[in-house]
Amino acid sequence: MDIKQTESLPMQKIAIIGAGKIGTMIAELLASCGSYAVTVLDRDADQLARLQTSQPVERQVIDIADEAALTNALGGMFAVLNAGPFQLTTRIATAAKAARAHYLDLTEDVASTRIVRGLAEGADTAFIPQCGLAPGFITIVAHDLVQHFDSLQDVRMRVGALPQFPSNALGYNLTWSTDGVINEYCEPCEAIVDGMLRQTLPLEELESFALDGVAYEAFNTSGGLGSLCETLAGRVRNLNYRTIRYPGHAAIMRMLLHDLGLRDRRPLLKDILETAIPITMQDVVIVFVTVTGMRGGQLMQENYANHIRSASIGGVTRSAIQITTASGICAVLDMLAAHKVRGHGFVRQEEIALADFLANRFGRHYETIGQSSRAA
Repeated sequence: MDIKQTESLPMQKIAIIGAGKIGTMIAELLASCGSYAVTVLDRDADQLARLQTSQPVERQVIDIADEAALTNALGGMFAVLNAGPFQLTTRIATAAKAARAHYLDLTEDVASTRIVRGLAEGADTAFIPQCGLAPGFITIVAHDLVQHFDSLQDVRMRVGALPQFPSNALGYNLTWSTDGVINEYCEPCEAIVDGMLRQTLPLEELESFALDGVAYEAFNTSGGLGSLCETLAGRVRNLNYRTIRYPGHAAIMRMLLHDLGLRDRRPLLKDILETAIPITMQDVVIVFVTVTGMRGGQLMQENYANHIRSASIGGVTRSAIQITTASGICAVLDMLAAHKVRGHGFVRQEEIALADFLANRFGRHYETIGQSSRAA
């Protein structure tokens, strides 16, 4: 895909926090498009040295815990894209505000996002958290479908990043942040149930379904709804988000987290998972949204289903979760630079138009690499 500059935009200086799998993909997309001068910051010099991009980027070793040093490093930046661990969200967002740079992140962590929202109050720069896949793209899709109905009954959002060739009892390989996976399996989940905002338990409300002839399960995980509960409060009977896995995954994770007590020993669980479960670049991302409601006096249902697979970008095989997560935040950055997204205060993902997102040079990854379908 040619992602060279498609609009007459000034060259903007961008800071990417984190040189991991997702940070690397963001750097590749932005550095190769011709619109952004990219600096990648990480506290790990070896991680920065392993960064692979087809176009040169600036690399800077920095201790994120040093607030003054971080704020100074972000000075003069148009935007800060946070691809670091969710535990650092508040610190990075605070530094971005002090540096008067726009702030975007990928976090699914609910508590961190609340703090970012507080930082955004009265700010003359934009704070746009949760710009990845879920929350992020799935939120944009769900809100778009909602607009097609006169009144709503149910909104169901399902997302999974799965190995194309599962080979262990979990049916899972590591494709993104291990800390992030553990966090969404452990923290309370939000939902609207019978019109009321509820907290639900992670790994519960297990369901089974098939898509294109393949069997899956889905269960509650934290953070995937973003701010959609607040946006749709009073308008929808049921709203929920669940993570897709191959059958049997939830039972094993419940055993590890609850029966063996690893929910309270997360560093040990992280070590076990990263030691025993290999990383794969051969993955598939599944996005599945179903909205039911009234339209024209009839009860109707509309669906969005999409599969995105790993692909070669910049001469390197990139995983589907890298592609979808990075293209999400890059598309939002592009729209911010082009004044298609509000440039101040707290910006919710559901404020972003799906048509604008998919028309964007980065958002097109969701259309050209995967195959999407809608049915009414």
